[in-house]
Amino acid sequence: MEQQKLRELLDTLHHELEQVASVDETTEVVLSNLRADMQRLLDEKADSTTHEDESLVERMNEALDHFETDHPKLSLTIQHILDSLAKMGF
Repeated sequence: MEQQKLRELLDTLHHELEQVASVDETTEVVLSNLRADMQRLLDEKADSTTHEDESLVERMNEALDHFETDHPKLSLTIQHILDSLAKMGF
């Protein structure tokens, strides 16, 4: 169930990322990392380790901080993803 919810949230995040119009260099890096992380999460064949999981959560938290002011809807979706990941043991 959590896996399906996570997929739905990642789809929502992907859609919202496409809506981000103003992109500075820092935002481009954050977006690039988020896209790569989303792909890894959606790829069921990926073998993750604890270190990768911690890095993923760290990057998601950094993205949350980065988008919090200018993109509150995007930040909310990222927070929901972080909550789902926590429930799944990440």
